[in-house]
Amino acid sequence: MSDPIPGGTPAQFRSLFRSLVLDPTLLLGRVFSAEALAAAVAREVGTTCGRVFTPLVTVAVFLSQVLSDDHSCRGAVARLLAWRAARGLPECSPDTGAYCKARQRLPEALMPRLVRDAADRLQDQAPDDWHWHGRRVVLIDGTCVSMPDTPENQVAYPQHGGQEPGCGFPIARVVVLLSLATGAVLDAAVGPRKGKLSGEDALLRTLHGRLRPGDVAVADRYFSSFHEVALLLSRGVDVVMRQHCGRSTDFRRGARLGREDHRVVWRRRRSRPAWMSREEFAALPKELVMRELRVRVAQRGFRTRSLVVVTTLLDPAAFPAAELAAVFRWRWNAELDIRSIKQLMRMDVLRCKTPGMVVKEVWAHLLAYNLVRGVMAEAGRRHGVAPRRLSFQGARQTLEAFRGESVRSGGCSAEGLAEVALRAIAYHRVGDRPDRVEPRVVKRRPKAYPRMHVPRKLARSRLMRVA
Repeated sequence: MSDPIPGGTPAQFRSLFRSLVLDPTLLLGRVFSAEALAAAVAREVGTTCGRVFTPLVTVAVFLSQVLSDDHSCRGAVARLLAWRAARGLPECSPDTGAYCKARQRLPEALMPRLVRDAADRLQDQAPDDWHWHGRRVVLIDGTCVSMPDTPENQVAYPQHGGQEPGCGFPIARVVVLLSLATGAVLDAAVGPRKGKLSGEDALLRTLHGRLRPGDVAVADRYFSSFHEVALLLSRGVDVVMRQHCGRSTDFRRGARLGREDHRVVWRRRRSRPAWMSREEFAALPKELVMRELRVRVAQRGFRTRSLVVVTTLLDPAAFPAAELAAVFRWRWNAELDIRSIKQLMRMDVLRCKTPGMVVKEVWAHLLAYNLVRGVMAEAGRRHGVAPRRLSFQGARQTLEAFRGESVRSGGCSAEGLAEVALRAIAYHRVGDRPDRVEPRVVKRRPKAYPRMHVPRKLARSRLMRVA
């Protein structure tokens, strides 16, 4: 079905996003203007015909789908149908087929480009006091997501090896770079959970280009290998990580900097990793001067009583041990951000049935997450509070509550609504509970259904025989 105004206008795009996603004065305008977003889509897509689901319309509907608590395609298409009917445009079909095909036509590079552009805009607008020693702190972490059990997904993202065939779900691994200052996703890599070069360290290496000289990378011990640290140092990136479980620490050796704080030399192994070329291996330094310090946890109820932090920040006067311990503790923000994306935005269980669409769905969630983070950053700047102190769920709820009113308002009224919304977002702050202790248990009991141990088709046939 053709659109009566092929290509649309910026005014139509603003109206579309106001109705389907959020008012640009509340959300997109903080990161993308309608014109900037349309230009980015045009650069990736090029010239398109005047169908209903143009690339920009498809992006808007896709974002509305992942931002909504109802992640169904039917609900997303219904919102577009309502928008067109309210403006006297010809009705589009309520069938989801055209929308699903339009999502498949979106270039694979489009959503990642929008995610990176949004993160860079937020980072460039961040005040200096949001940084640490004037440097950008990048949190690194990985997670897994599941998806529908289709043959295509099983081939691309095999299920856990402990599951019987037909009883498990395909699993994808996702590694993300997160800005400590803004909470935005700087970049991400998606791959299978098992197989050759499918580990989190392999995915992280594909993201090295997104790190800038002067960055400080904070990660858990999985990433603190000699090769990873050396590659990051070659890019001018310092690290603060937990000591790898395969490396021992002896504070009686090395140059003493303080109590349980010393400089040591890490030596490169003679054997070359299979994933590294001979040229890359030869370019690595044979030795690295590293700083190791022990962090003791005095708080009662914490599982970890002590840990060793390793870093390339060697000056104890510029970077005291207590400050580095606090920096490593910031790594927990990565866990909270990933929880927001997976639980609050419901990315933990994806809906797409083909590997290509699974990747696009992941990036659509990350783009929507960054847009909400953009509003939180604006609220923080206006009201003098760091975005990390604001509630992500509170921001989502406020934006959704104001969306309906913003559709019916315009001009000065819309600007007034934006001020009220930003003030409400700045009001909803997370509790400052650094030493909170909670048991890792679930109180509410699940339904008492048995687990599936055979494929559904076989279980159904057994029921038919019993009947």
